[in-house]
Amino acid sequence: MKLNELSDNPGATKKRMRVGRGPGSGKGKTAGRGIKGQKSRSGVAINGYEGGQMPLYQRLPKRGFNVPNPKRYAVVNLGLIQKFIDAGKLGEEITETELVDSGLVRRRRDGIRVLGKGEITSKISLTVTGASRSAVEAVEKAGGSLTVTSAPAAE
Repeated sequence: MKLNELSDNPGATKKRMRVGRGPGSGKGKTAGRGIKGQKSRSGVAINGYEGGQMPLYQRLPKRGFNVPNPKRYAVVNLGLIQKFIDAGKLGEEITETELVDSGLVRRRRDGIRVLGKGEITSKISLTVTGASRSAVEAVEKAGGSLTVTSAPAAE
């Protein structure tokens, strides 16, 4: 097989319809837009507009609440921490700064939260801002300790 013999499977690619290119093309003259009216013109934005009637999204009651300044945590799984320990990038005592320095977490954000996905076999001492119950249990089962601080450690 040579480079000039390469081709897509039949039916894998389809040519783009070129509109407004004469009556023989099947999409000439009005280019599939119909005749006259707002939608036949360019620069139309009428999503949600109902011809002056109160739109549906305004007729329905407001629901829910968005927290103004939510805490956003960097998330780490136990399996990844174990992987980094096996690779020699992390030691026995692990803090948030060490997690960032090792490259496991890109940035701390409002703190680092440890989740219990994956296996942890090393006896470690973890100090982080947050942790799931399963993560705490898994670390203690492996003989280590997981300390949760109330606020992120200052640099």
